[in-house]
Amino acid sequence: MTIALTFHGGAGTVTGSKYRHTVLIVGYAAPGTRARSLANGARQIKIHGRYTMVRADVAQLDAFSAHADADELVRWATAGTPPKTTYLVHGEPEGSEAVAERLRAERDWQAVVPRDRERVLI
Repeated sequence: MTIALTFHGGAGTVTGSKYRHTVLIVGYAAPGTRARSLANGARQIKIHGRYTMVRADVAQLDAFSAHADADELVRWATAGTPPKTTYLVHGEPEGSEAVAERLRAERDWQAVVPRDRERVLI
C-alpha cells in the first residue's frame, strides 16, 4: 500500500508563491499507479477522469514499506514443512521469479511463478 501525504508550508517559508506543497510517497509505488507516475516526474496525472497539473514537489521515502524483502520471504517460507509446490502469485514478475529461483537453488523446492491468468489445479 502506498500512502501519499501533502505537507503545507506557511507563506513565510517559500519565496515566489503563497503556499508550497510536497507530495510524499511513502513505500513502494507500483507501476501503472498515480504514485509511480508522480515518482517518475509526471507533470500531469488523471484524477476522477480529468487531467490535473502537478504543481507540488514530489518526494519518495522507501523506508516505510510494509512488504517483506526476499530474505524475509525465503526465511518465512522455509520455516515449516516444505510443500510439494510453491506458487508465487503476488508481486512484480521479476521479483517473484528471483524468489522462486532462490527457493529452487537453495532449498531444491519446486517453485513456480504462474503466467498471467494461468490456472493451476491444486
